[in-house]
Amino acid sequence: MDYLLPDKAYHVLKWLGLIVLPALATLLGAVGTAWGWPHLTAIVTTVTAIGTFVGALVGASNASAKTSENTETPQENG
Repeated sequence: MDYLLPDKAYHVLKWLGLIVLPALATLLGAVGTAWGWPHLTAIVTTVTAIGTFVGALVGASNASAKTSENTETPQENG
């Protein structure tokens, strides 16, 4: 597949958007509340917004992906 983003960037952003940033926002929200960190709501909101933006980039890249001419598609066994 040919994505809008280079292949390595696509996979890194997908990992960040689907795993790292949501987990980080949850961790910050839980630990920050327990420790009484200041500006916690703004920090968690910012991390979540960045994760949403990264997810949108990955989704747009995936939606506009084109199959490479040299990529074979699996055949269904009939």
